[in-house]
Amino acid sequence: MEIKYTPWRMRYIKRGDTADGGCVFCAIAATDGADDAERLVLYRGQRCFVVMNIYPYNTAHLMVVPYAHVADLTALDSAIAGELFSLTQRSVAILQTEYAPHGFNLGMNLGRVAGAGIADHLHMHIVPRWNGDTNFMPVIGDTKLIPEALEETYARLRPHFAALSSASDQSDQPGAESQMASE
Repeated sequence: MEIKYTPWRMRYIKRGDTADGGCVFCAIAATDGADDAERLVLYRGQRCFVVMNIYPYNTAHLMVVPYAHVADLTALDSAIAGELFSLTQRSVAILQTEYAPHGFNLGMNLGRVAGAGIADHLHMHIVPRWNGDTNFMPVIGDTKLIPEALEETYARLRPHFAALSSASDQSDQPGAESQMASE
């Protein structure tokens, strides 16, 4: 296997586990949002948040994560499940607008044996795909190239999620549902 040096990722590796060895998603959920850009959090909803994967399979690989620390999908509260899927839909729409991928891989790896890196806190992966993104490099060279820095991807996506936050704030106001329905 060819080795590609990526020294900028060391800060993510060092920060990967919390100081007490706890769940990285719970650590993100517990913050007040002041360090969202550093943590690559794009959006905070009532029950879930959207964060970029710091070890992406492809450019703009996102995850939708419930605040609740739940591993078992069948134990997930229906309101949380609803917001998780709604944010998945909205994230796909944002990625279609900003990146125009040819397709998506969506899914969860439930349990370590299924490939979950963080098995105790379920999360939805959203991986944009393009024709030709699986080329000779990963197939022959056993090397995956991500053509855009995480910070650049964050800068491209954050305005779209900020607009989503604005729209969500307006829909929380009395009478906003009937106003939105009439538009």
